[in-house]
Amino acid sequence: MSFRKVVRQSKFRHVFGQPVKNDQCYEDIRVSRVTWDSTFCAVNPRFLAVIVEASGGGAFLVLPLGKMGRIDKAYPTVCGHTGPVLDIDWCPHNDEVIASGSEDCTVMVWQIPESGLTSPLTEPVVVLEGHTKRVGIVTWHPTARNVLLSAGCDNMVLIWNVGTAEELYRLDTQHPDLIYNVCWNHNGSLFCSACKDKSVRIIDPRRGTLVAEREKAHEGARPMRAVFLADGKVLTTGFSRMSERQLALWDPDNLEEPMALQELDSSNGTLLPFYDPDTSVVYVCGKGDSSIRYFEITNEAPYIHFLNTFTSKEPQRGMGSMPKRGLEVSKCEIARFYKLHERKCEPIVMTVPRKSDLFQDDLYPDTAGPEAALEAEEWVSGRDANPILISLREAYVPSKQRDLKVSRRNVLSDSRPSATPTPAATPALTTTSGSLAGAGEARKLEEVVQELRTLRTLVKEQNERISRLEEQLGRLENGDA
Repeated sequence: MSFRKVVRQSKFRHVFGQPVKNDQCYEDIRVSRVTWDSTFCAVNPRFLAVIVEASGGGAFLVLPLGKMGRIDKAYPTVCGHTGPVLDIDWCPHNDEVIASGSEDCTVMVWQIPESGLTSPLTEPVVVLEGHTKRVGIVTWHPTARNVLLSAGCDNMVLIWNVGTAEELYRLDTQHPDLIYNVCWNHNGSLFCSACKDKSVRIIDPRRGTLVAEREKAHEGARPMRAVFLADGKVLTTGFSRMSERQLALWDPDNLEEPMALQELDSSNGTLLPFYDPDTSVVYVCGKGDSSIRYFEITNEAPYIHFLNTFTSKEPQRGMGSMPKRGLEVSKCEIARFYKLHERKCEPIVMTVPRKSDLFQDDLYPDTAGPEAALEAEEWVSGRDANPILISLREAYVPSKQRDLKVSRRNVLSDSRPSATPTPAATPALTTTSGSLAGAGEARKLEEVVQELRTLRTLVKEQNERISRLEEQLGRLENGDA
């Protein structure tokens, strides 16, 4: 009797990576040499941002995607920080807004001109000060407008309302050691973090409570990473006791044992995972590696299925991932990475080979669009919402971007959103979420009424001014004046 090996069916089994031609790379970029496990690169459908070497402070380069080739040494940078920049993140709801965290203990939010930089940008839209040590992580909320999370080497996580420059929540008791990374879940109601104490935590930021914790998720002492998947599971990368690199999948309802654990190799570079919620494919890049491995996550054992490896000659110093709405759907491109070398940035295109030129519905389900599902105040009041989805069928055309406006409120006024709740005050916050929502609505209504009153007064004054001018003009024409 002969047994035939059954190959698992998957439309992503033949995904292959391909670097672009040399004339489509970004050359002569002096990538930062800071010893920090950041991606050093952030990209969106309009701009590429790379943290670069800078004398006398910190800077990053922002290039329009079309500006390929050699980048002039005198090309303007974003250079308002007084210490090296450690992390950058584009706002998911505005392609012209980017946040940066630095060794100078500040978080800055920048508005990039529509056509790119023509002179050095030194004035941020807002400076967020609250950390006492360097800020190594910044990440935007996936669905609420103007909500930004920052984590520093002071072991604190701060959540900000960028629109009012206010600190909303301060989480300073959950992490006893250095925070390696933070990742929001699909609707931004929770976040997971990986810490130097080898624990992976799931935290509710609005209540300041620990939802779940797994100690020694990976036995090794080297840095870990944790990311939320679309279905609420958590994927971690780390090291075994023998310094072998591992990939593990966890169910937050039962963190006793991993659902799946794969050992990859025994290299020493930190593994950076990039997860695509539309295809359930995770791409794993090691710092200092010259390869990108990719895996498909499914609901059936063994859950993590190895797909393939993209290899190149040059090691990577950092990596950026393009959001889905920036890909070329006509070429069946399902991911695009921007790989940082020592002196250049090289795009790598991941493609599913298909013969048809028609739109591939199975490869491109509706994906998260740039419109925010909630305002910051709604999220603070306890509301949650999934991302607003868009179709990529017609090769998505973005709408006009709104400028980021910061309105500084009177700190003593009652209209301040519930600020920095402590764990002791948590029950009150949870039980009054309904009244908070009502208060938020009432506050919005009051603001609208106030604006109408101001406008009415302004119109009245203008009418009086016009009448006076017409009267003077009449006198001049009649020769009375």
